[in-house]
Formats: sequence, C-alpha cells, structure tokens
Amino acid sequence: MSIDTAPRPENEGRPDNPGWLSEDELQFVRGRLPMLYVEAVPVRVNGMGQITEVGLLLRSTPDGVMTRTLVSGRVRYGEPVREALARHLENDLGPMAFPQMPNALVPAQVAEYFPMPGISQFYDERQHAVSLVYVVPVTGTCNPRQDALEVTWMSPELALSDETLRELSGGRGALLRQALGATGC
Repeated sequence: MSIDTAPRPENEGRPDNPGWLSEDELQFVRGRLPMLYVEAVPVRVNGMGQITEVGLLLRSTPDGVMTRTLVSGRVRYGEPVREALARHLENDLGPMAFPQMPNALVPAQVAEYFPMPGISQFYDERQHAVSLVYVVPVTGTCNPRQDALEVTWMSPELALSDETLRELSGGRGALLRQALGATGC
C-alpha cells in the first residue's frame, strides 16, 4: 500500500517558538509521521466519584455539518502531555471549567487514527495520529471557545445511546464508549 505525501514546504518565516509549524510544514509532517494528540471526555461526578454527566462539544465542520466531538488537540514539540491536556481543556471549555487533572497520566484509552478507512475503527482523513484519551472531571462553568459552539451535558446513558454515538465522527463514538467503559459506565 502506498501513501501519497505532501511536497516539502519552502523555507518560511515563523515565530520564535520552534515547536510551531506553518500550515505547509504541518501538512508536510502529517504526510510522513504519526502525530500525537490528547483527547478528553469532560465529565461531572457526584460525591462518590460516579459520573453523572458527560460533556460533548458541538462543532460545525468546514462544509457546515454539525457534529459532536471530544476535547482534542495536538501535543506540541517539547510540551509535556499534562500541559497539552490542560491547554486543550481550557481552549475548548474556557478558563473557568476547572478540570481535575488526573494524578497519573495513564489514559483511559489509546486510539490510533489512520487516513485510510478500514485499517482501524478510527479515521482521520488528514493524517496518521495516535491519541491518548482521558476522562476528566470538570467542576466549573464551561464556556466553549475556539471552534466549539457549545458543550452539551447529558447523562452517561444518553451519551452512550446509539443516536448520540452516531453524531461523533471518525470512530469517536466507539472511542467514547471505550473510554467511559474504562470508568465503569
């Protein structure tokens, strides 16, 4: 099987941060190496630590389709996984979400996305990516930012319903089921 790769980008100016990539550089790297991502399932828990609500983001795709998704984003070069997870939680949920970061950074699930359908249940047309998935309790107020339109809080049963799972693209419905299953839901 052959995978087409992006042409090497021309040398461009970029900020002083050596971990930052221009769009051309990112496309070039995505065509050659797996990218590392973190994903988070924000949850609300009761006093016994049981999940009472699951937060799913609502986003609009570039072609105008509304989809549900998880908090997600790349780990930057030189960035610890814990910092990447905290950064993406704040970017997507807002600074007042107050996520309760896990003591140990053992993910609830690991997903491997491929740009070719059928290799795994996870698909990302842009790249081969490995994602560390965490279930993160959130205690504050969530005001979505970036490209998230809203955070919808729902019971674990509703979040795991076939209807809701179909709204998650790229295999994230299966990923949500697996991540919540690791917590006993």
